[in-house]
Amino acid sequence: MAANGDHQSTPKPPPSPSPLRNAKFFQANMRILVTGGAGFIGSHLVDKLMENEKNEVIVADNYFTGSKDNLKKWIGHPRFELIRHDVTEPLLIEVDQIYHLACPASPIFYKYNPVKTIKTNVIGTLNMLGLAKRVGARILLTSTSEVYGDPLIHPQTESYWGNVNPIGVRSCYDEGKRVAETLMFDYHRQHGIEIRIARIFNTYGPRMNIDDGRVVSNFIAQAIRNDPLTVQAPGTQTRSFCYVSDMVDGLIRLMQGDNTGPINIGNPGEFTMLELAENVKELINPKVEIIMVENTPDDPRQRKPDISKAKELLGWEPKVKLREGLPLMEDDFRARLGVLKS
Repeated sequence: MAANGDHQSTPKPPPSPSPLRNAKFFQANMRILVTGGAGFIGSHLVDKLMENEKNEVIVADNYFTGSKDNLKKWIGHPRFELIRHDVTEPLLIEVDQIYHLACPASPIFYKYNPVKTIKTNVIGTLNMLGLAKRVGARILLTSTSEVYGDPLIHPQTESYWGNVNPIGVRSCYDEGKRVAETLMFDYHRQHGIEIRIARIFNTYGPRMNIDDGRVVSNFIAQAIRNDPLTVQAPGTQTRSFCYVSDMVDGLIRLMQGDNTGPINIGNPGEFTMLELAENVKELINPKVEIIMVENTPDDPRQRKPDISKAKELLGWEPKVKLREGLPLMEDDFRARLGVLKS
């Protein structure tokens, strides 16, 4: 049943999964593909999936923004496999579940190569849906709060259609993910594919790219390096930040549940950029100064998920508060930057 009340056509029954799923005598392992599994959220998802001894995890990643380093503890493990693969090329493997995370997700990367970003979102999602159709796999897409654009309603519910600029510098990401969602539902209705769509909001934690232009990583790296914290004007724009362990928990619950989504997964605790900077300053480096800089175009003024659907349908809500998560991220950044706590 589709959660988003407006598309209630009866889809085809799903393609049958591998005969291993229904074997009588031997319970085969669940084979799970994670695209973008060498990335920030992807690698934490892999860690969690690998904890279950009945899971075999295959990661496909082209290392455009991800890093092998994030997966080093699993390389060589008998239930783990790593493929250097770009999802814009078809992938022919046998799997039971697909977590499709592959896509540059920070403005620095998707503005650097907008065409690549839209290809990943559109052709990459088409390829993964083709794979799901061939092998009867269930597929989860990590979509984004960016599908809401610069929202005119607050907080954002899943039924909101968004306010998106189709020709802006960030459109390759926003519109790319909107098309990916469309493809997911079309494959679901036309071919019966079992789909799950998560709309994920700002997420932070260890293994974020240090220089990826996202506000939490910027502030923490600046505080550690004794650089001023650069707040984009006016500083009153808000974001809500979800710690990565909470995010992974939400994604797994969505995959294992019976709802197609889309479902918002994020932390509704809302902070202005100035408040975030003050928190980072207080927790990490009280001596650092905060300065205002010019803003980038199309920067949404407000972002806050309405997570009532996730609470009701998945029994999920975030547990880690911002002030608990920031120090965990600081330790990781210090280790990678080689800057000890003074």
